[in-house]
Amino acid sequence: MDTVALIEIAAALARPFAPSAEVTAGTVAAALLTAEGTIYTGVCVDTRCSLGFCAEHAAVAEMLKAHEAEVRMLVAVTSAGQILAPCGRCRELLLQVSPANRSAWVVLSPTTGRLLGDLLPERSASIGKLRHD
Repeated sequence: MDTVALIEIAAALARPFAPSAEVTAGTVAAALLTAEGTIYTGVCVDTRCSLGFCAEHAAVAEMLKAHEAEVRMLVAVTSAGQILAPCGRCRELLLQVSPANRSAWVVLSPTTGRLLGDLLPERSASIGKLRHD
């Protein structure tokens, strides 16, 4: 699977719709490729009361349902075709799901990207340890 193909998969799912007056979905879609070679996808859900979630979260949930956790490559695309870097919450989720995801390739354009670990440069090495201050 190459970068362009993964972008195309996500872009095809980025189709906004409003299932109700209080919810919109699909303005952003994500696709991720796992270490096993499986592709999982998701769309964002935006709610008036802020209980929505990002497309990357939806894709991670699909991956976890299949008992996979290691991501090789991921991309998020808006309905206008813009490629987005994952937000901080998504970056943290990906890293906590598997420390190996530090090496996941985050697509930033058809020809560029960065390792997830590089997008969290100050991240502590104590992944998996909970702090109670």
